[in-house]
Amino acid sequence: MDRRAAAKQAIAQVDPPAGPQAPEASACGGGESFALRVLGQSMAPEFDEGEIIVVEPEGLARDGSYVLAWHDDAWTFRQLCRQGECWILHALNPAFADVPLTDLSAVRGVIIQKALPGRRRASRRYV
Repeated sequence: MDRRAAAKQAIAQVDPPAGPQAPEASACGGGESFALRVLGQSMAPEFDEGEIIVVEPEGLARDGSYVLAWHDDAWTFRQLCRQGECWILHALNPAFADVPLTDLSAVRGVIIQKALPGRRRASRRYV
């Protein structure tokens, strides 16, 4: 199984890979971008289940960026928002709660693009 195939298992809310090194994503090759399929509706309406997102592991995370983060032993896909001196992982769907962050170490990548399989015109870039 290549790196891309292994990386396609995450997003929105997923089961973490086994082992203490899981959040390091060492199989993703450091700064190499990878694609994941959106699962769930936590980021709707901007990101729907089944869409493909491209993650840049070394991307610059800033207020308003969509990010991939390791939180509570699970990968999560959220919008990074600054509230005063604090950061939160914000779900666009109001049915899901915001998650406060103590620092940005949980952020492991920035979403740079989304696409709907088979619909090139539905693609959108975020950087």
